[in-house]
Amino acid sequence: MMYGDPQQHQHQHQQYNPQQQQQQQQQQQQQQQQQQQGGDFHRGPPPPPPQMMRQPSASSSTLNTEYHHPSGPPPPYEAHGDSFAAKRMRKLTQRRAVDYTSTVVRYMQIRMWQRDSRDRTALQPTPAAAIDMLPTVAYSDNPSTSFAAKFVHTSLNKNRCSINRVLWTPTGRRLITGSQSGEFTLWNGQSFNFEMILQAHDQAIRSMVWSHNDNWMVSGDDGGAIKYWQNNMNNVKANKSAHKESVRDLSFCRTDLKFCSCSDDTTVKVWDFARCQEERSLSGHGWDVKSVDWHPTKSLLVSGGKDNLVKLWDAKSGRELCSFHGHKNMVLCVKWNENGNWVLTASKDQIIKLYDIRAMKELESFRGHRKDVTALAWHPFHEEYFVSGSFDGSIFHWLVGHETPQVEIPNAHDNAVWDLAWHPIGYLLCSGSNDHTTKFWCRNRPGDTARDKFSMGQAQGYGEQNPVIGGRMTGNFPVPEGPATPGPFPPGLTRNEGTIPGVGVAMPLQIPLDASAQGEQKQPLPLSMPLGAPPLPPGPHPSLLASNQQQAYQQNPQIQQQHHHQQHQPLPQQMAPLPMPPPKYGTATASISFTVASASHLPRPTTPN
Repeated sequence: MMYGDPQQHQHQHQQYNPQQQQQQQQQQQQQQQQQQQGGDFHRGPPPPPPQMMRQPSASSSTLNTEYHHPSGPPPPYEAHGDSFAAKRMRKLTQRRAVDYTSTVVRYMQIRMWQRDSRDRTALQPTPAAAIDMLPTVAYSDNPSTSFAAKFVHTSLNKNRCSINRVLWTPTGRRLITGSQSGEFTLWNGQSFNFEMILQAHDQAIRSMVWSHNDNWMVSGDDGGAIKYWQNNMNNVKANKSAHKESVRDLSFCRTDLKFCSCSDDTTVKVWDFARCQEERSLSGHGWDVKSVDWHPTKSLLVSGGKDNLVKLWDAKSGRELCSFHGHKNMVLCVKWNENGNWVLTASKDQIIKLYDIRAMKELESFRGHRKDVTALAWHPFHEEYFVSGSFDGSIFHWLVGHETPQVEIPNAHDNAVWDLAWHPIGYLLCSGSNDHTTKFWCRNRPGDTARDKFSMGQAQGYGEQNPVIGGRMTGNFPVPEGPATPGPFPPGLTRNEGTIPGVGVAMPLQIPLDASAQGEQKQPLPLSMPLGAPPLPPGPHPSLLASNQQQAYQQNPQIQQQHHHQQHQPLPQQMAPLPMPPPKYGTATASISFTVASASHLPRPTTPN
């Protein structure tokens, strides 16, 4: 190697520089002292900055790898950039929470002195009466108090797909939704926030049901598979060949020893739960079976299918007992009532029918939906109250014995409502829809009105788009009040300060709240009311109100001057109030002076002897 190589001299200078070695030793000693003292903070004079490596000359062919350019300022924070997707500033939204514990505690307190269900506090239509609200079980005689038509919250998954099933946990703390992607999503039952998501099935989930002992959940999918789940969402067993086609519905018997399933393969099967083995296959429907339900107490099954028939089966023998031919199109949902006597059926012919198995005939038909009726749900405590969902996204509330719906929510969802589920307490209703959303609805509190965009129309507001609700709100749904102030006057109609526009009769007396010049320019009202005019509202005489008003505004010097000038002006002749002397106190009226000149036609009061 030649002695004139510039790189060699540079490396030698860096390696044998004694000053740089001393500085490095001093820095190491200071760091050791800081560690011994037990802190990372610098104590004493600040250390000198490290020397920057000398930049090589432009004539050198290579750059030194130890040389670093000084770092520039950090780049600005982009809140909407792709690199900060997980750190974006989210929009602040109001999250509602519905807690039922206060009503349950109140119910337990008053139950000590309550003789029967009628012995309770009557709720007044004011927000202050919300503290006296009780659970829905306390109002068993008034199902209108449980109309869950007030919108609360919308829950939406990141993976947007149709919500086919919604199911509350037995405790009511969480809601489980089954989606088209085969996922279980758990939502909080009070604040409605996301808790957990689980890939439960390989195909779309079509059915979910809890056992009566609240320990097991069974689910079915489009591939014909049936799976067992524990409370902690642990999958215990899976039967992937339970049906040849989609499992449409599931239902447990009262003892939880058996459960039934229906499928698009035209069969209804009865299973032994412990062994997960098929016991009987009921084949009587000539087409797809869309819904099945086990009787609350008996070994009796009801099923509805694409052949427009509703069939009753004996689960022990597998024999068909009866068929109802009431519907003219596919039966989409069947539900037993808790009393065990009523069967509710929903069909694609837009009609809901109620059958009584004691007489084996139809009791009532409910008409009102404009599209296919896809979902039904009985209330857990009111046996005559149920809700229905339609293919057009509407939700109707019905009472047995009334042919028309009690509450209509035509804009509940943007697409078909696939499932409805009541909270175990009965104060919340959940709906799953094809518009990828899960929505929660609660009952009204005292003083509330159903003024939301779902029940009153998204565009118009308060009942203009939906006149049905605006005119019919029973129970705890009061009719919205009209505007307090009148609208603009039409052209050609003069405004008289003392009359009602267009009628000509005198308006009720109103005292202005301010003593401005505008208030002084108003003409005094006549002494006597014209014929046909309504009487004045009860209350103190206007002269007393005027005197009190003058005393209340003496603090303002400008108003005080106005009152000073007003006192020198002659007051309009007014009729003083007639005193009512108390009995047996004749001396009390001696100091009271009254004028009857303006009311000579009235008899003069006499004092008792």
